[in-house]
Amino acid sequence: MPASVRARRRLIGRAGDSEGSRALPEETPIAFTYGRDTYAVMMATPSDLEDFAIGFSLTEGIVAAPSEIAELEIVDLPNGRELRMTLAPGRDEALLARRRRIAGPAGCGLCGIESLEAATRPPPAVASALHIGSNEIFRAMALLRGEQTLNALTKGVHAAGFWLDGALVAVREDVGRHNALDKLAGALARTGRSASAGVVVLTSRVSIELVQKTAMIGCPVIVAVSVPTALALRTAEAANITLVAIARDDSFEVFTHPERIGVAAHVD
Repeated sequence: MPASVRARRRLIGRAGDSEGSRALPEETPIAFTYGRDTYAVMMATPSDLEDFAIGFSLTEGIVAAPSEIAELEIVDLPNGRELRMTLAPGRDEALLARRRRIAGPAGCGLCGIESLEAATRPPPAVASALHIGSNEIFRAMALLRGEQTLNALTKGVHAAGFWLDGALVAVREDVGRHNALDKLAGALARTGRSASAGVVVLTSRVSIELVQKTAMIGCPVIVAVSVPTALALRTAEAANITLVAIARDDSFEVFTHPERIGVAAHVD
């Protein structure tokens, strides 16, 4: 079993009770520290933590590029893990000026934010000439299912993938949907791939923080298997992001900026 999975014995309650075991996703407190101060503590799957540290720093606007993280150390502690980062000169002062502390459970990416304005901050507008066809969306979602190795074991984690030039080039999983996206953002940044040329594909519903994070990495299209919230749609519209949701094997729904998708327009 990987470190992010644990097997537990359980009793199956059905006709002819029996015993067995089930693989469960692990959930660990992950602290993000910059300099000597803790910025956030997130409950997350303890894998791809370097990607997580870099991606979170990017999508939160703490850094603009991985090179602005001068040092990164992953420290094992008795009650969790700490991602200790030292920022490049100038970035640490900027962080002190906008300090906030959040504690985020697995299902929530905005818990603990100190103001309504911070929770609904307007994202940057995404500029991209990307255009994709329906078949690419169907193919991307089909491939994403096959790349969910943790979910295949546990049936209990989210995935975020990146579709680029006809291929799914990166996938990350986590118990938190926003954590999976942060890990994906970090993976892309570490390999030097520009998010402006591809599509973020998600196994979850689309809420505002996922749109905000996608905008922060400059990706123009989100495709998700579940529904968006109304606020997520308003945020995607303002950020010039094409939001495609309820993506199935034979259908999907385009809610914002449909000009990027090669499908005949039809509105119910």
